[in-house]
This record gives sequence, structure tokens and C-alpha cells, in this order.
Amino acid sequence: MKTECRNFGFTHKCGILLPLSSLPSNYGIGSFGAETYEFVDFLAKTGQTCWQVLPLNPTSYGDSPYQSPASRAGNPYFIDLPTLVQKGLLTQEELQSGKFVSSRVDYGWLFQTRYPLLRTAFSRFQKDAFYEAFCAKEQWLFDYALFMALKEHYQHRPWTEWCPEHKDIVRARACAEEFAAEMDFWKWLQYEFYTQWEKLHAYAREKGITIIGDMPIYAAHDSVDVWQAREQFLLDEMGMPKVVAGFPPDDFSPDGQLWGNPIYDWARMEKDGFAWWIERITASLRLYDILRLDHFIGFEHFYAVPYPSITARGGTWRKAPGKALFTAVKKALPDMKVIAEDLGVVTEEVRQLLDFTGFPGMKMLHFAFYEDDSENLPRMYQSDNWVVYTASHDSDCTYSWGQGLDAKTRARFQRECPRKPGQSIPQALIALAMGSRANLVMVPMQDYLELDNESGRMNIPSVAQGNWSWRLDKNYATDALIEKISQAAFVGKRFRR
Repeated sequence: MKTECRNFGFTHKCGILLPLSSLPSNYGIGSFGAETYEFVDFLAKTGQTCWQVLPLNPTSYGDSPYQSPASRAGNPYFIDLPTLVQKGLLTQEELQSGKFVSSRVDYGWLFQTRYPLLRTAFSRFQKDAFYEAFCAKEQWLFDYALFMALKEHYQHRPWTEWCPEHKDIVRARACAEEFAAEMDFWKWLQYEFYTQWEKLHAYAREKGITIIGDMPIYAAHDSVDVWQAREQFLLDEMGMPKVVAGFPPDDFSPDGQLWGNPIYDWARMEKDGFAWWIERITASLRLYDILRLDHFIGFEHFYAVPYPSITARGGTWRKAPGKALFTAVKKALPDMKVIAEDLGVVTEEVRQLLDFTGFPGMKMLHFAFYEDDSENLPRMYQSDNWVVYTASHDSDCTYSWGQGLDAKTRARFQRECPRKPGQSIPQALIALAMGSRANLVMVPMQDYLELDNESGRMNIPSVAQGNWSWRLDKNYATDALIEKISQAAFVGKRFRR
């Protein structure tokens, strides 16, 4: 089976990876405000076609958008506060209380201050026909609002610690009337999020900018996704996981990586035609034009660790029904546009699944220089059906990566990616990517800015705290940066006019 979405509707283009949370704003985190519209203009001015935003879902403990309490909900922190002033829901004085100009996202501060401010705005909101239509259309919204109302009721404790009548979704729905007022607040947050996002998304389309978003492969255990559909996961009678996701020990992690997400009951999912996945992907495609499937390898085989374990040493590899899943998904969503994040140990079976789907896989150039004739080297690509990244949100910034190369790898880099006089390693790597035959090149904003890990790294995998906080300086859009990015796209014949 070959794909009909090979080139996303464009050929030989480029874009920038920049999480929405990292954009400048006066209110502690990037939002759907004026600065984000200005960034869309910046993308258009520099000849870009794509903007990759990472997941837009709410964050919880650890602040990771990949461990969200709700895979279909949007992050309320992204709601633009000045827009609420324009709607008469906040005063200028109240807006000032939400002002926090910072070089990093302070999620603790946001958690303590943003929700009280949003509750003030909600107290002045008058339900209208648009709101009622939104609530009627978004059938997922009821369970999400109930889940969040119960989280508040239980002081944010995991749903497995709730009383029996609330742990069970059917019984909880029966007592939803008791929490109706609190549920209305959480419904309104999603109404406001989607209203503002859809306006921004429409503006991006007008400017010719395609939005790429991520869908994590796994759901967080303490999420509405698991609470609502326990039968879709390998859980015991108490709702605790039988096994959890992770990655086995290797040279970089002697104990392996223990992610902790519950594992899907793939056999049960297959019996109903993977309806849960079809609904989830459909919801994600509503937010984004192109969907990057995180950890694509896990759709072919996955590592399961017995619960509870303190390391990932005792896990085993198990088979996943990737071909059956994507046959069902593509039948339901024939026009979907997908990037397969196939980084990691790519076996022949993973290659076969990638070829079966026809989805473009990823090539990350940081991996291209550790062996001769690496398949990540652009000269080794056998087709254009790839998305090439210099680096990712999970990796070193290219500046620091280049500084840390050992002598053998550095020599290979200099041979495969020779630098012009005065050209830095990030600049050379970007040029190598742009000159490849890959259909799409994505560059993290930190690499254009030539930031090091201390000033620009976004996430260190398996480190629970201190991630996801990097922000772009408000004065980023200099003439020199615009020229640098534009020139890279133009020389690589990827500049979108």
C-alpha cells in the first residue's frame, strides 16, 4: 500500500520548529496573542512553509505536553489575556496582575495565578448560541470537564485515589449534576482556546503557513483518556497498570528509560476496528494540518515493563498491530497528512511498516556522523520522502552538539559537511539539510540563533523537572536573522514566495 499524501501538497520546502509556549508575550508564556501573529508574519517573510508547534495539550506534573491529562483538550495557558479584555471579561487592572515578563516559562507561577484570573473572566461570560453550539458539537467535552472538576474536588490527586463512585466513569457521569458549575468553567476554557486557536490557524493559512503538531503515542495514566476508557488499556481491577511503557538499557541509560505510561490493549482495540485511535487522530487533525506521530517505532513493537518497577531493566519487547492499525486509520482518514517519528533503533520490521504506510519518516542530522555511510547522511537518501531535522526538541542544541564531538566524529563531520570560511557548525548543518533531496527540512529556532544548551535546550528526556521552559527573546526578529533564514531557504531552493 503506497501513500497518497507523499508530499503534503507541496514539494521541497522548509520550516521552523518552535513550541508555541516558547514565543514572547507579556504574560509568562507564549499565547494566541499579537506576538504569535507577528511570528507567523516572520515565517512568511523568511520564506518558510511550515511551523511545528509541538502538542498544544494541557500540561501537568513535569510540565511536559507529552504527558497531558487530556489528549483532546487545549492548554488554557495559551488563551490570550488581552483578547479577554477586548471581550469585556477582564479589566485592564486585572490584566496587569497577569503580567509576567520572563526569559523562562515558570509553570508553578502560571498554575498559581492564571486559573484564578481565568475564573474571574469566566464569571462575566454570558453563554450564547456559539458557546452552546460548541458544547453540543464537542462530545468529548462533557467527560473532560467532569474529569477536571473531579480533579479540583480531590485536590488534583490521581483518579485512582478517588472514591469508587467517581473512579468509575459510568457512576461519575450519573453524579455530574453535582459538579455542573465547575464543569461549565472547564467547558468555557476549551471554547475560548479553540475560538482563539482557530482564528490564529486561519491567519496562518492566509499567510501560506502549514501547521505541524505532535501526537504523543502514549496517554498519561492520570488522564481523562485512561479514566474514560479503561478497557482500552492493560489495567488491573483497581485501575493501575499491569505494564508500563519504557525503553531498555543501552550505552546512554544503563537502567533504561521508565516512561510510566500504561500500555494499550491492542488485541481489544483491533476487535472494534481501532475506533479509539481513529477518534484520537481525527481530533488531532482538527488542530493541525500535518500530524507528527511520536515514537512511530512503538506501532510496530513496544517495550513493556512490569508495574511497579523502579527501572526499565525487566521489560520485554512485544509486537504491535501497526499494519492493521494504519489500514483502518487510512480507510477512515484517507486524506490525513502524517510525519512518522521513526527515530531510534529502526529494525527491518519498522522499515517495512514505514514503507507500508507511505508516511515520510524523519532524518536527524545529529545522528549522521557517528559511522561511515550513515543512512542519516543526505547523500544516502534513496528518495525525497523524508523530513530532515538538524536537531529536535529532545536533543542538544546543534551548537553544543558540535562542541562535544569527539575527534573521530568531528573528522567525519568535516568530511561530510565541509564548512565555508567563517561558517559555524549550526550554519553548515542547516545548509547540508537544505541541500538534501528531502521534501521538507525543519530547523529548531535555537539552531538559527546558534544557542547552546544552557541558553536554549528545550527538553532532556527522562529528566522530570526543569524542561519545556525555554523562550524566544522578544527582540528576535532582527534584519540579520531574517536575512540568515531567508538566505538558507533561498540557497536550498526552498524559499516559498
